[in-house]
Amino acid sequence: MKILVINCGSSSLKFQLINMDNESVICKGTIERIGAHISGGENNIIYTKTGEDKIIFDKEVKDHVDAFNTVKELMTSGDHKVLDSFSEIDAIGHRVVQGGDRYTKSVLITDKVASDIEELAPLAPLHNPANLQGYQACLSVVGPDVPQVAVFDTAFHSTMPPMAYMYAVPYEYYEKYGIRRYGFHGTSHKFVSQRCAEFMGEKLDRLKIITCHLGNGSSIAAVKYGKVFDTSMGFTPVDGFMMGTRSGGVDPSVVTFLQEKLDLSPKEVEGILNKQSGVSAISGGFSDDRDVFAKQNEGDQRAILAHEMQAYQIAKYIGSYVAAMNGVDAIVFTGGIGENGFWLRSKICSYLGYLGIEINQSVNQKTVKGAEAELTSPTDKVRVFILATNEELMIARDTKEIAENIK
Repeated sequence: MKILVINCGSSSLKFQLINMDNESVICKGTIERIGAHISGGENNIIYTKTGEDKIIFDKEVKDHVDAFNTVKELMTSGDHKVLDSFSEIDAIGHRVVQGGDRYTKSVLITDKVASDIEELAPLAPLHNPANLQGYQACLSVVGPDVPQVAVFDTAFHSTMPPMAYMYAVPYEYYEKYGIRRYGFHGTSHKFVSQRCAEFMGEKLDRLKIITCHLGNGSSIAAVKYGKVFDTSMGFTPVDGFMMGTRSGGVDPSVVTFLQEKLDLSPKEVEGILNKQSGVSAISGGFSDDRDVFAKQNEGDQRAILAHEMQAYQIAKYIGSYVAAMNGVDAIVFTGGIGENGFWLRSKICSYLGYLGIEINQSVNQKTVKGAEAELTSPTDKVRVFILATNEELMIARDTKEIAENIK
């Protein structure tokens, strides 16, 4: 079975074609600047057939339908084609950010599901409309006979108990507007928690795992016996701890203070907290962890402070989840920074000595770029892992399961 995985943004489309017989990637690519005029030299398309060099070129792509037709053309024509016909694709899986309270697992997209994704857009205004555009573009190209599946970022977190997901604001706001903690990066947390259990040779439903998805956007989840007990992102992805450009949790009065002091609208404050805060704000404009680390090595005090704050906040979350689950068996680092940021991993673990954690610094420094490793010993009470996430494969697995059940 061949599954096409689509991750659509407002002006981008990422894709992977996966052979589910052996879970291998056949090809993958990215189309950016959809809807923007492309002038010479602004390469906006990257395409890679597994085992061959990537192709990078520029092409004006007017909308998502045009983008999807470009994907079709890349896969079925030219020297780098991987399919004789697009009809060889058995199903399409879509990343959808927000499923609200309505969707606690991946589902086949119907007219009702598409309508619900649109209705939930106010909870994820930057993502759900784009995710829906991706589905509609695919539908216009492949027609209704190819199963399309929605895999929700929020679904894995739907097992949280009310004491973890409710906010202490008037209850009617939850009833009327759905204001609660939802959590995000669920597909990644689900994948690495399952992979951790495999790595340990244990059953997932017997383990307490804390998964740390660290990247430009970051979140932590407490996974108790295979189900999420709590997670750091909340009503939106800005909650939790500091990220590349996001503030993480702040005193709500900071928002109203800034509105009054600087005469800012809610939208303007939201922009500050999402795009002008976090590591970038503290370090002096550097949101990429590689840049922050380079400045730190030069002795830049603001870069040092940014990393110190980040490690401290992450360690606090880990500690709180150890308490929430009444123990922990494993801690997992994943995501771009989680898999590559050896300094940050080391600093975070330095706060966890009370758990008996003492990581192998040599292994920690050598393990980067998608490699997997254990930083502790198999005999340690709490074990620490670096595990490469694979959200596309998780989406493909869910899509395969649903597609097979409708045939």
